[in-house]
Amino acid sequence: MGNTNDLSSRINRKYGSMSKGQKLLAAYITDNFGKAAFLTAAKLGEVVGVSESTVVRFAANLGYKGYPQFQKALEDLVNSKLNSMQKMEVMYGKISQPQILESVLRSDADNIKNTLEKMDQATFELAVDIILKAKKIYVIGIRSCAPLAGFLAFYLNFMFDQVILLNTNSSSELFEQMVRIGSDDLIIGISFPRYSMRTLKAMEFANHRKARVITLTDSVHSPMNLYSSCNLIAKSEMSSIVDSLVAPLSVINALIVALCMKKQTEVAKTFDALEKIWGEYQVYESDEIDPVHDSVKMRYAKVGAAGEQK
Repeated sequence: MGNTNDLSSRINRKYGSMSKGQKLLAAYITDNFGKAAFLTAAKLGEVVGVSESTVVRFAANLGYKGYPQFQKALEDLVNSKLNSMQKMEVMYGKISQPQILESVLRSDADNIKNTLEKMDQATFELAVDIILKAKKIYVIGIRSCAPLAGFLAFYLNFMFDQVILLNTNSSSELFEQMVRIGSDDLIIGISFPRYSMRTLKAMEFANHRKARVITLTDSVHSPMNLYSSCNLIAKSEMSSIVDSLVAPLSVINALIVALCMKKQTEVAKTFDALEKIWGEYQVYESDEIDPVHDSVKMRYAKVGAAGEQK
């Protein structure tokens, strides 16, 4: 997770006790640290919509002696991100292409093995039970976690009536999509380093509305656990500039299978209905290849002399 004393870690530790203005600063800096590093205290306050004194107090609250020291920490954060490519060159620069393939796949396999060894079965079963009892299910994953959230929401839709995949570029739009969340509902937040402040704020909002919160993250020390009542931990080591999210995807697969086994009747009915719809509208005939047959139907439009389709 990196140095526990770096800027990101300090923000994560202090976020729960921050004022409203300081949380706005934390959200902006987390999502725009490259821009924030070049702003004065006054300009940063202007961009975020808080006073210069709030910015100075924010820096002091994080343990910095003054804004210049805080700005230096921002620069270090930018430099550490820019050096990701250099780190990858150190790790893989001296091995051949086939060795890169083997090295990355072995690393992913190790992440899955480590996740399996440390996953608490009771926590996993609790997550399944919470999902089954939820009236409405919200799923959120930002940036590199967005595909994981989309994958989970896609399959939950086959089993549950109300599944909402939160997809937004701003916190305001996020809250608009969550405005009706309540105590009978659930949010599943997926976030790995670099953690998403938008995901954290969504989980905080859900928690304040008394909704259940499940998180899928990389560590018991993750800030995503601040508002969660059920924490699923999956190993996510960065071997390069690319996040390794193979183990989290395996945990999601396990959740989907466990839920399917609990809702076999509903799932069977859903797929029976889908088979009829697919047949009626010839969905697969024109859109996908049937893996059972050796031959593939290919339809070509006849083209006349003038180049027009017939």
